[in-house]
Amino acid sequence: MSKPLIHKGRGSLSNAAGRFEKQSYHAEDDGWGGLDAELPPPATATIVDNSRSLITYNDSPDIPFDRSINPYRGCEHGCIYCFARPNHAYLGYSAGLDFETKILIKPDAAKLLRSELGRRNYRCAPLALGTNTDPYQPLERRQGIMRQILGVLAETRHPVSIVTKSALVERDLDILAPMAEQGLASVYLSITTLDRALARNLEPRAAAPQRRLETLARLRQAGVPAGVMVAPLIPVLTDPELEDIVSATHAAGALSAEYILLRLPLEVADLFEEWLQRHYPLKAEHVMNRMRDSHGGKAYNAAFHQRQRGSGTYTDLLGQRFRLICRKLGLNSGLPPLRTDLFRRPEAGGQMSFDFFD
Repeated sequence: MSKPLIHKGRGSLSNAAGRFEKQSYHAEDDGWGGLDAELPPPATATIVDNSRSLITYNDSPDIPFDRSINPYRGCEHGCIYCFARPNHAYLGYSAGLDFETKILIKPDAAKLLRSELGRRNYRCAPLALGTNTDPYQPLERRQGIMRQILGVLAETRHPVSIVTKSALVERDLDILAPMAEQGLASVYLSITTLDRALARNLEPRAAAPQRRLETLARLRQAGVPAGVMVAPLIPVLTDPELEDIVSATHAAGALSAEYILLRLPLEVADLFEEWLQRHYPLKAEHVMNRMRDSHGGKAYNAAFHQRQRGSGTYTDLLGQRFRLICRKLGLNSGLPPLRTDLFRRPEAGGQMSFDFFD
């Protein structure tokens, strides 16, 4: 019998071919217990993304922004639940280990952004970063693409909202704090669980939960409006922690809280269920039954206004619990709106200041 391997430091247990591929590969035990061995983590490979544009626009009625930037495609954090995993299939890669180890980078991101913001027909509105893959994933320490993007946004006084589960955002407080003082920046820390052991399995290369709370506190101390995104809220595994997570972030200085129910589109459902059976076999069926209860008998419903919260008795109860704790702690008013009236178009052919990168 074949069974999934454990790759230290990685979330996925397998690397099934993408749904558009004609061939697939499967690991089989050769009789020497090879599948029981602990393997070194697969190395991360970076691939240059030659996209000719940077800003992605959407008209989705259930998200609060119409434009976003993703400096990276794929994410080293390795969160097994990441709803962005299926996007790797469009690139010819697997949504499994490939998503965590074959990362597309955009080294010309700042140049592209400057060009797009300089167009005559560009109209300023808050840009969202971290809505698909984390802009502060481990590769950012070496690549510095996110920092370059923030440099352009600061220079042009363009509003930005960031979602991350990385402490690396603290590196850019010298840019974010002055922007926040002008009403141009806000940050949400994504926290799934306060249980360190569970977090290590769920999101193996992300910052520890307590480290994220420290980051939240430091953002607030620097004057950056910050909140918590309890995302994803996983039935059975993490939903008992809902009130504790919100309370802990309130103590760290959070101004607002939001939550999103676990999303399992396309390949993510199989990857997540495989992970459940390996790490939490006694809870696996319970978790998946709750997910199906929340999506009309399916593991996922992609319909607008359903995909992030689900429906039914269980999700109604989650919503009530969340509203009650937020009302009790005063976290239900959202972060202050970002200003758009300060935007100044970059000069054509100009060279941005590099003071931000010293």
